[in-house]
Amino acid sequence: MSALCEATGADVSEVAFAIGMDSRIGPKFLNSSVGFGGSCFQKDILNLVYICECNGLPEVANYWKQVIKINDYQKRRFLNRVISFMFNTVSGKKIAILGFAFKKDTSDTRESASIYLCQGLLKERAKLSIYDPRVTEDQIINDIAANKLDWDQPAQPVLLEPVSPTGLKEVNVTWDAYEATKGAHAVCILTEWDEFKELDYKRIYDGMQKPAFMFDGRNMIDAAKLREIGFIVYSIGKPLDPWICDMPAIA
Repeated sequence: MSALCEATGADVSEVAFAIGMDSRIGPKFLNSSVGFGGSCFQKDILNLVYICECNGLPEVANYWKQVIKINDYQKRRFLNRVISFMFNTVSGKKIAILGFAFKKDTSDTRESASIYLCQGLLKERAKLSIYDPRVTEDQIINDIAANKLDWDQPAQPVLLEPVSPTGLKEVNVTWDAYEATKGAHAVCILTEWDEFKELDYKRIYDGMQKPAFMFDGRNMIDAAKLREIGFIVYSIGKPLDPWICDMPAIA
């Protein structure tokens, strides 16, 4: 839905509000984001796919498999937005990652969208500076270095190419958001930690390379205020800046 909103100039938050007014649905869990994570949701869906296939229901299995596919599409779409907005290359550019856990108030990183984003940026030869208030440096490095399974295979999942040891040398983990963003070309907000709402974004902007890009994967911040500061802003599912609205959702 966020992709459709960006293509039409709609606001995904307004769509979510309208849908949430239906009492049969409710407003919870309708916020758009860079993609869901956690150990349970994907595992439970894949278990459902397996049960359907074992019981001779391939059409039902394929229906539920699309949930995983569209979530992977959302993560891939966000990554390509970052690359295309930054003039089609992030090679040698420092990108600050704010948030690595799959959701706020936890150190759990299992299936976090941040892992995919970091791996993708490193393969494009970006330099990463990562800050998360709960996740340890060892956990972040191990997650980025780990192989990922590709579930979109007809027979059985296969391992995707891992990040090289050389790529991991371009990862710096900090314990301060301002330190992570210092000298960065772009900032990606990937976890909805409350403290990110209270950051001094004028201070962050002043310490960044120009043009300074802000990619909000959780719709946490006021895009209009950031644009007044000077940021080029991408908020997922929100109307795009006029000069970038014609860029493709998938590069």
